[in-house]
Amino acid sequence: MTRLTRRQFTTALAAGAAGLAMPSYLRAQDKPKVVVIGGGAGGATAAKYIARDSDGGIDVTLVENSETFTTCFFSNLYLGGFRDFRSITHSYDTLVSAYGITKVTGMATAVDRAAKTVTMADGTSIPYDRLVLSPGIDLLWDSVPGYSEEAADVAPHAWQAGPQTELLKAKLDAVEDGQNVVMVAPPNPFRCPPGPYERASMMAHVLKAKGYTNSKVIIIDPKDKFSKQGLFQPGWEKYYPGMVEWYGPDVHGGIKSVDVAAGTIETDLDTFKGALLNIIPAQKAGAIADGLANDSGFCPIDAATMRSTMDEAIYVIGDASIAGDMPKSGFSANSQAKIAAMNVRGDLTDSKVFPAKYSNTCWSLIETDDGVKVGAQYEPQDGKITSVTSFISQPDEDVALRKATYEESIGWYSGITADMFG
Repeated sequence: MTRLTRRQFTTALAAGAAGLAMPSYLRAQDKPKVVVIGGGAGGATAAKYIARDSDGGIDVTLVENSETFTTCFFSNLYLGGFRDFRSITHSYDTLVSAYGITKVTGMATAVDRAAKTVTMADGTSIPYDRLVLSPGIDLLWDSVPGYSEEAADVAPHAWQAGPQTELLKAKLDAVEDGQNVVMVAPPNPFRCPPGPYERASMMAHVLKAKGYTNSKVIIIDPKDKFSKQGLFQPGWEKYYPGMVEWYGPDVHGGIKSVDVAAGTIETDLDTFKGALLNIIPAQKAGAIADGLANDSGFCPIDAATMRSTMDEAIYVIGDASIAGDMPKSGFSANSQAKIAAMNVRGDLTDSKVFPAKYSNTCWSLIETDDGVKVGAQYEPQDGKITSVTSFISQPDEDVALRKATYEESIGWYSGITADMFG
């Protein structure tokens, strides 16, 4: 047995204590390092699959500014009273305890691509060999004249789930009979294409359930058509006659200004007044990805890997990416994360990489037990993620099928959140 001198023992003890005091993402020197920024459907999934499938061979750090994550998908069902807030809010505990992922709660403020480090708001720096960016969206406040980040405290967007979701719910519940809700829908491209129209359905559901049939949900849309339009509009006529009004740009002529204090939206057609204004502005990739975005505000990627076209050490997944035919959705982000995770492992451990195949389904609830869906399978073709097969609910489906579709969505939510958070 080798004996340590007292000086050697003291030195070793001090070194060990220093190691314990250091964050784990600075201690693991013997493994390749992956940093994942963003803990949603893309980031949480990527972190889990990289850690799990590398069998501990990769040191994974997940950076997310919140202790828990509230999903945007299914937040409309909370708004409509079909779920409680706790059911759409999830913990990272299992990712840490079961998969050995280091969770850093804080804001990532910069990426030094030359040094391969991520700078945190507190000044600490996290090194990486590969970086996965899944920062979601930032809102372009001035895309709606008169709207701002401060105005969102009065006229919530609730397009980034959490406190805004709860605020929108509280304001909806405070609407009285005869008062209107006025929504400004976002321009393309944006997170969850059917989302604003499912939200309008849930708002109408809440008002109708109270007997407030003199109230309206008015949608001012910058687009001349929208996702599942052939399903939503007949649904509104069936369940909420006279309660949901949709105005495209050829009718309203454009938004001139929003006055959140007065509760008004001025258009070329008319000035609409609402006891609740729900303003959803235009969007871009989360700010941490700015250096990897093109003029669209989103990040181009290699269709076969989700690797940034601007930096081979970085992958961009979810809403921040330009993913060809795939919509910006939780399902899409989860699917893309698995392709990125596979390729990250291939980069760092020489594990086998298989051809990319992606999928997406978006479910929407129009009224109790009346669910509809749209989706597709995708493959890389000619440098783009391309739809190869697709499906959509039909207007003439019977009630049993619509109920089954809704129940399918409940099962999917349970499944995807278990897949994301372990």
